[in-house]
Amino acid sequence: MRASGESHKVKLIIGLLSNDIAAINNTSTALVRIFGRTDFESGTLDFTHSDYYHKEMGSGLKRRFLSFQRLLRLKDIYKVKLKTSRLERKFLSDGKRRVNIDPGYLDHAKLVLFSTKDYTHRIHLNKGIYAEVTLFYKDGRYNAWPWTYPDYRSDAYLGIFSSIRELYANGQ
Repeated sequence: MRASGESHKVKLIIGLLSNDIAAINNTSTALVRIFGRTDFESGTLDFTHSDYYHKEMGSGLKRRFLSFQRLLRLKDIYKVKLKTSRLERKFLSDGKRRVNIDPGYLDHAKLVLFSTKDYTHRIHLNKGIYAEVTLFYKDGRYNAWPWTYPDYRSDAYLGIFSSIRELYANGQ
């Protein structure tokens, strides 16, 4: 049995959302400076699952996912969201986000996303950061919960997370 603070390590993933590919690229570079080298970068996907971000960020949104080589301990995992929120503020334009940064992690059993918004299915971690188990792994694939966002249910995203999970399972 592990002592507290000696939890297993998890794979950091980050989703980037913007209609500006240069902003996505600049954010990716900044994230590498903060969290270290990536070991996976998805292609750029059209974000057509919701118009939630259109008022703030405009239309023609694109999504890209990154995962990072260095595995993280759960003890202070909430700090990832604090760091990415600060980075979002650095890229503001006229008070609006140019890039939405969605951090989370995966391990063998689940994919977890972080949020600054509380809701019935989210658990408070620390300093206003909440965690949500967005997907669970069963029968050789990721599966959605009733609250899982529509894009995170898509075959494209599930394939990306499965590829990242293979890196994690192989110790990469």
